[in-house]
Amino acid sequence: MSATATTTRPPAGESAVRPASYVLSALLGLVRTLVPIAIAAGVVLLLWWLFLAAFPEIGPRVGKTPADIWAYLFSGPEAAEHRELVFGDLAITLRDAAWGFVAGMLGAMVAAAMYVLLPVVEQATMPVAMLLRSVPLVAMTPVLALVFGRGQVGVAVIGGIVVFFPALVTIVLGLRSASAQALEVVVAYGGSRWTALRMVAVPSAVPSIFAAARLSVPAALIGALVAEWLASGEGLGTSMIRAIPAYAYDQLWASIVVVTGASILIYAVVAAFESLALLRFSDRG
Repeated sequence: MSATATTTRPPAGESAVRPASYVLSALLGLVRTLVPIAIAAGVVLLLWWLFLAAFPEIGPRVGKTPADIWAYLFSGPEAAEHRELVFGDLAITLRDAAWGFVAGMLGAMVAAAMYVLLPVVEQATMPVAMLLRSVPLVAMTPVLALVFGRGQVGVAVIGGIVVFFPALVTIVLGLRSASAQALEVVVAYGGSRWTALRMVAVPSAVPSIFAAARLSVPAALIGALVAEWLASGEGLGTSMIRAIPAYAYDQLWASIVVVTGASILIYAVVAAFESLALLRFSDRG
């Protein structure tokens, strides 16, 4: 018995090595995501400067350079007040985007599971869903605000709609990519369709779920900005619209840069978690 225990005991230090490998994989995933993004950001900054130089008629009052935005947020005499204004609105927008992201992703995962388990549900609801998807969000937002209100519920619904449809398609494809042989084995041993979904289809769909999550990050932010603009009256969506008639172009450009940077950073974090999750599932396999 002791011999058996000795042979089945994990090698010394393995429990410490595995967490380290998970962390390393997450960091590598983050680096692999951030390096191309950093290169693309450098190209965008260069094009930004070249665009303003090529069209001098835009003028320095409207066209702000990266140096102007840096001075507005960090090195200018009123930079602290500016940061408080912009990042305060950003916090509201990130909160609104988080609600929309969670609502849209959860709804997409539940609907995808129903579509796989009960194809008749897909046949009955998918045409309606595609019809709703074709309606512009700007046209739907006032109606949604009337139905669900201009508070957090309405913002979550508007953001969730933006996230829901692309995530649904991606997750359904991932669930249906599961091995047919593995599904048949579960059924052959008396497992239900739900058991087959949970044990085979969901693990195989993990890459698709994370791909949907990555794509949903900018979508959730867009939904939050539109909801703030047309419904809640808070956050960056509202402050950017108000900055235009007030000729507060420094604030407008800074808000655009900050929300874009936040989207890129969250995207990279999701990619790092994706690398970590895929490593854990590969170890189980």
